[in-house]
Amino acid sequence: MKRILIVVVALFISQINFAKEEEWGKTGHRTTGEIAQAHLSRRAQKAIDKLLNGHSLAFVANHGDDIKSDPAYRKYSPWHYVNIAPEATEYDPENASEDGDLVTGIRKCIAVLEDKNSSREDKQFHLKMLVHFVGDLHQPFHVGHASDLGGNRVDVKWFGKKTNIHSVWDSKMIDSYEMSYTELAENRDELSKLQVKAIKDGDLLDWVYESRNLAEKLYKSVEKDNDLGYKYMYEWFPTVRQQLQKGGIRLAKILNEIYN
Repeated sequence: MKRILIVVVALFISQINFAKEEEWGKTGHRTTGEIAQAHLSRRAQKAIDKLLNGHSLAFVANHGDDIKSDPAYRKYSPWHYVNIAPEATEYDPENASEDGDLVTGIRKCIAVLEDKNSSREDKQFHLKMLVHFVGDLHQPFHVGHASDLGGNRVDVKWFGKKTNIHSVWDSKMIDSYEMSYTELAENRDELSKLQVKAIKDGDLLDWVYESRNLAEKLYKSVEKDNDLGYKYMYEWFPTVRQQLQKGGIRLAKILNEIYN
């Protein structure tokens, strides 16, 4: 009986720790998916529409979080983030867990979707996960420090209530803005063709380093127990919107390359 109790408690604790591994909130992920949808080629749109049974990228954007409560999918937990030490000059796959990391996850999803021998079920699953992971990549604290769990241990206050800086970037600022994902997507910045091209330039690791550099800047923007609010929102919410838009444009780039 004692052994059963210990196992139950251990599972409960692991679920709590697992739940703390957050990403863009639901609205953020759906915004990125909706923006990506607008940048898809006709061929990619047709292929994705068929694979997802008519559902949009926004509809499936939170699948990576939705499956977290199922222990069968626990191995995908490390795919939501990648840690690069502040002193490191480049990404080192040896620093990932045995199950991989965000870079591993995105590359795996692309490989499955490109493989003609992949089953329809596998392609559906990995497409949903790809949408989610590209969103995660553009939440800068998903390329944060391992020592503080990507800002989860950097305690701050948001309008007087205790939270952490990771959560502020996940959802607190987006929720405070009080726009739906469709409103955020529709009100994205108007970009020239040259600006869109500049966002698309580079590869996965270039985008990882970009998020990593932004994360380093954000770590310096706060101190422990800072009470954040309107001033922080005014200064940084434009960056949140930019990251959501970049994520959508780059997700569409990846999908267009897969299906064209």
